[in-house]
Amino acid sequence: MSNWTHITADELLPNITEWNIVDIRDGNAFSQGHIPGAFHLTNDNVYDYIHKHDFTTPLVVVCYVGNSSRGAAEVLSNSGFENVYSLDGGMSFWRSAHPNIIEFQDD
Repeated sequence: MSNWTHITADELLPNITEWNIVDIRDGNAFSQGHIPGAFHLTNDNVYDYIHKHDFTTPLVVVCYVGNSSRGAAEVLSNSGFENVYSLDGGMSFWRSAHPNIIEFQDD
């Protein structure tokens, strides 16, 4: 049984330094801006991520607009993560809600 739910940008903001955040967008989009501290999760590194991270720390999944993150949240929840969230509106909404809280770097 899955254990994931939705979270808004404003609900996530006070927790961005304590929670794990994974961004499932493509590498170009990730490099052009992501939530500070986010990990770029891909099909190539998801297995390692699952086996190296604490299942009890809340985990937020970010995509472009909040649709793809739902499926990824389901997969991660079914993989053992206990507190999984899908960011409503994805990175598109985060950019409009918190334009000064974006990290830019190479993937």
